[in-house]
Amino acid sequence: MNKAVVMTSLFPVGCRMGMAATFLLALTALPVSPAPLSAKVLVQASGKAATPSQQRSGKAAPAARTATKPKAKSKPKTKTAVAPKPADAVPVPDPERSEAARRVIAWVASEHDNGALPYIVIDKQAASLSLFTADGQFIGETPVLLGIGVGDDSSPGVGAKNLSDIGPAERTTPAGRFVAKFGRAFGQQRVLWVDYANSVALHAVITTHKQEHRVARLLSPTPDDNRISFGCINVGTRFYTKQLRPLLLKKGGVVYILPDSKPLDTVFPRVRLLPYLNGAAAG
Repeated sequence: MNKAVVMTSLFPVGCRMGMAATFLLALTALPVSPAPLSAKVLVQASGKAATPSQQRSGKAAPAARTATKPKAKSKPKTKTAVAPKPADAVPVPDPERSEAARRVIAWVASEHDNGALPYIVIDKQAASLSLFTADGQFIGETPVLLGIGVGDDSSPGVGAKNLSDIGPAERTTPAGRFVAKFGRAFGQQRVLWVDYANSVALHAVITTHKQEHRVARLLSPTPDDNRISFGCINVGTRFYTKQLRPLLLKKGGVVYILPDSKPLDTVFPRVRLLPYLNGAAAG
């Protein structure tokens, strides 16, 4: 398919989230012209204009007295207070996780599958997201909203469809390993593209449609009501802006999405190597 046609069809769709366009306004500073200088009298080197009689006699005007400024009293020196050294950051305790999430997190840490990139592990069944630095430090966990359709694959061509043409069963969040990067979406919004071809992105929760109660769904104690999107992954605005986006904005990261119904080893085959990796590390 022509590349231009594909790109044209993807951008109108946005990230299957119907985001409103935002506009940036630029302010320009008005130039300020310096005040003109005027010289009415040509002053001699002494700093005082010569009188007519002095000009005829050839005498120079008396030198102008220069006022001497009184010496400013020196301020007593004050000792600069030395700021105390910050205490070591307290590590974030690991929350309770499903067996599948623990296995994937342990495998990534053992095999360094993320390379030099920060990474995210999303447990769809628990509707939770765990964020890690490139060296495996746990940053935090937050609830997520997912596609309303239960399934682990994206329907063929769903990324090129209009939102109104995507049925409920097609609104799935795919499972698998994705290398994600920030980029433009519909309305010039910047989102973390997880699966660009299928228009699946990770972004702050959308509140455009009040009847969907997306914020309330994030705050609810159960994951049963966290299926509402067209397939994109929504997280709380504070977690997104304060922790996730600063960590992944420059280089992106790796996103691991656990399956709904497929066996974990089918989606992540190398997880089977975890016992051997642990054994090699212990030896």
